[in-house]
Amino acid sequence: MANESRSLSGGTIRSYAAVGDSFTEGVGDPGPDGTFVGWADRLAVLLDDRTPEHTFRYANLAVRGKLLDQIVEDQLPRALELAPDLVTFAAGGNDIIRPGTDPDDVAERFEKAVAKLTSAVGTVMVTTGFDTRDVPVLKHLRGKIATYNGHVRAVADRYGCPVLDLWSLKTVQDRRAWDDDRLHLSPEGHTRVALRAGLALGVEVPADPDQPWPPQPPRGTLEVRRDDIHWAREFLVPWIGRRLRGESSGDHVAAKRPDLLPL
Repeated sequence: MANESRSLSGGTIRSYAAVGDSFTEGVGDPGPDGTFVGWADRLAVLLDDRTPEHTFRYANLAVRGKLLDQIVEDQLPRALELAPDLVTFAAGGNDIIRPGTDPDDVAERFEKAVAKLTSAVGTVMVTTGFDTRDVPVLKHLRGKIATYNGHVRAVADRYGCPVLDLWSLKTVQDRRAWDDDRLHLSPEGHTRVALRAGLALGVEVPADPDQPWPPQPPRGTLEVRRDDIHWAREFLVPWIGRRLRGESSGDHVAAKRPDLLPL
């Protein structure tokens, strides 16, 4: 096992800033102090464990509910100011799931942000969207998400970015990988994404993110339908209501870790 965490450009990753929305903030993975943990925090632990004398520093600038342009305006300047060895940039997902958005247009703005980051940061890792084929409502956006993912991979090729490919992470197709709201990962889902992120960076990880889940008894049609009705009432309707009112879950929420600090 390697003793140091190294970026794909060959330098040791001693600092990391996470940029994004609720996915990167860690919603769905609550910690003991009430703040969210999430895959980015878990990746930071993996990197810290492989940094000599634990000199590693970590910032998480992500805020739930933010659209791509908001992330670029609010978080990118701080990420550039911090100038860490690694930035993970996961953005555009909230744009893509909104009605009427054009994935080609979102991708153009995404690429401009990646260009800024790669001009100042040693390694920028970008993230694809999940495969939503089994998710009620969102399964109808599968083609749109796939189109955006194609753009993200092309941008990664042009700028030499490692890719955290969530579309191909089949173990997160299991409902146990998701919170009750079906929009955010569960703690185990976040853990599997962190492991996949480590592999994308060439870091040796302690477990296989593709390890199959333990078998469960089959669910009947009535049980599935009852769960779908509960989800629609408790989560889907309030989410649509916020969209119609122009509200965001991230209103009045600040980044949980705005400075590069030791873990």
